[in-house]
Amino acid sequence: MDYKKIYDDIMNSDPKIRLVTICDLDGKIMHSGHRQGVTNLLTPEESKKSLELAIKAWKTRSELAPKIGKGKYVLAEYEKLKRITMPLGDDHILYITTEVGGDDRGIIEKVRRLSF
Repeated sequence: MDYKKIYDDIMNSDPKIRLVTICDLDGKIMHSGHRQGVTNLLTPEESKKSLELAIKAWKTRSELAPKIGKGKYVLAEYEKLKRITMPLGDDHILYITTEVGGDDRGIIEKVRRLSF
Protein backbone atom coordinates (compact mmCIF):
# COMPACT_ATOMS: atom_id res chain seq x y z
CA MET A 1 0.00 0.00 0.00
CA ASP A 2 1.38 3.40 -0.99
CA TYR A 3 0.69 5.42 2.18
CA LYS A 4 2.27 8.61 0.82
CA LYS A 5 -0.06 8.53 -2.20
CA ILE A 6 -3.08 7.92 0.02
CA TYR A 7 -2.00 10.84 2.21
CA ASP A 8 -1.52 13.10 -0.84
CA ASP A 9 -4.87 12.09 -2.38
CA ILE A 10 -6.73 12.82 0.84
CA MET A 11 -4.89 16.07 1.53
CA ASN A 12 -5.55 17.22 -2.05
CA SER A 13 -9.26 16.37 -1.83
CA ASP A 14 -10.17 19.40 0.31
CA PRO A 15 -8.30 22.55 1.42
CA LYS A 16 -9.99 22.47 4.87
CA ILE A 17 -8.16 19.26 5.82
CA ARG A 18 -5.51 20.07 8.44
CA LEU A 19 -3.94 16.69 9.16
CA VAL A 20 -3.95 13.16 7.77
CA THR A 21 -2.55 10.21 9.70
CA ILE A 22 -2.62 6.64 8.46
CA CYS A 23 -1.93 3.99 11.07
CA ASP A 24 -2.48 0.32 11.72
CA LEU A 25 -4.78 -0.95 14.45
CA ASP A 26 -1.87 -1.14 16.88
CA GLY A 27 -1.18 2.58 16.44
CA LYS A 28 1.90 2.24 14.25
CA ILE A 29 1.95 5.33 12.06
CA MET A 30 2.44 4.51 8.40
CA HIS A 31 2.31 8.14 7.24
CA SER A 32 1.28 11.42 8.81
CA GLY A 33 1.49 15.10 8.06
CA HIS A 34 -0.08 18.51 8.51
CA ARG A 35 -1.06 20.84 5.71
CA GLN A 36 1.63 23.43 5.07
CA GLY A 37 0.97 26.55 7.13
CA VAL A 38 -1.25 24.79 9.67
CA THR A 39 -0.34 25.35 13.32
CA ASN A 40 -0.38 22.25 15.50
CA LEU A 41 -2.85 22.63 18.36
CA LEU A 42 -1.47 19.66 20.32
CA THR A 43 2.04 18.75 21.41
CA PRO A 44 3.51 15.59 19.86
CA GLU A 45 2.70 13.72 23.09
CA GLU A 46 -0.90 14.96 23.09
CA SER A 47 -1.26 14.06 19.41
CA LYS A 48 -0.05 10.53 20.14
CA LYS A 49 -2.52 10.22 23.03
CA SER A 50 -5.40 11.48 20.87
CA LEU A 51 -4.55 8.93 18.18
CA GLU A 52 -4.32 6.13 20.76
CA LEU A 53 -7.74 7.05 22.16
CA ALA A 54 -9.29 7.15 18.68
CA ILE A 55 -7.87 3.71 17.83
CA LYS A 56 -9.04 2.24 21.13
CA ALA A 57 -12.54 3.65 20.59
CA TRP A 58 -12.60 2.29 17.02
CA LYS A 59 -11.59 -1.18 18.22
CA THR A 60 -14.21 -1.08 20.98
CA ARG A 61 -16.96 -0.16 18.51
CA SER A 62 -15.73 -2.86 16.13
CA GLU A 63 -16.57 -5.47 18.77
CA LEU A 64 -20.23 -4.64 18.09
CA ALA A 65 -19.87 -5.01 14.32
CA PRO A 66 -21.39 -8.51 14.20
CA LYS A 67 -24.62 -7.01 15.54
CA ILE A 68 -24.71 -3.50 14.08
CA GLY A 69 -22.38 -3.71 11.07
CA LYS A 70 -18.91 -2.33 10.39
CA GLY A 71 -18.23 1.28 11.24
CA LYS A 72 -18.05 3.69 8.31
CA TYR A 73 -16.65 6.73 10.14
CA VAL A 74 -16.71 8.61 13.43
CA LEU A 75 -16.92 12.39 13.57
CA ALA A 76 -15.92 14.36 16.65
CA GLU A 77 -16.45 18.12 16.53
CA TYR A 78 -14.52 20.37 18.88
CA GLU A 79 -14.43 24.15 19.20
CA LYS A 80 -11.21 24.42 17.16
CA LEU A 81 -11.34 21.45 14.76
CA LYS A 82 -13.21 18.38 13.61
CA ARG A 83 -11.75 14.86 13.74
CA ILE A 84 -12.80 12.10 11.36
CA THR A 85 -11.79 8.51 12.00
CA MET A 86 -12.42 6.01 9.18
CA PRO A 87 -11.29 2.53 8.28
CA LEU A 88 -8.73 2.00 5.53
CA GLY A 89 -9.32 -1.60 4.58
CA ASP A 90 -9.54 -4.03 7.48
CA ASP A 91 -6.18 -3.29 9.09
CA HIS A 92 -5.67 0.48 9.02
CA ILE A 93 -7.30 3.67 10.25
CA LEU A 94 -7.49 7.11 8.65
CA TYR A 95 -7.31 9.87 11.26
CA ILE A 96 -8.19 13.19 9.63
CA THR A 97 -8.63 16.62 11.18
CA THR A 98 -10.32 19.53 9.46
CA GLU A 99 -10.99 23.18 10.09
CA VAL A 100 -14.23 23.79 12.01
CA GLY A 101 -15.75 25.32 8.87
CA GLY A 102 -14.91 22.26 6.79
CA ASP A 103 -17.73 20.30 5.16
CA ASP A 104 -17.24 17.09 7.13
CA ARG A 105 -19.89 15.11 5.21
CA GLY A 106 -18.40 16.26 1.90
CA ILE A 107 -14.88 15.37 3.03
CA ILE A 108 -16.02 11.94 4.23
CA GLU A 109 -17.69 11.25 0.88
CA LYS A 110 -14.65 12.47 -1.08
CA VAL A 111 -12.34 10.20 0.93
CA ARG A 112 -14.69 7.22 0.57
CA ARG A 113 -14.72 7.71 -3.23
CA LEU A 114 -10.92 7.69 -3.48
CA SER A 115 -9.62 4.33 -4.67
CA PHE A 116 -6.99 2.90 -2.38
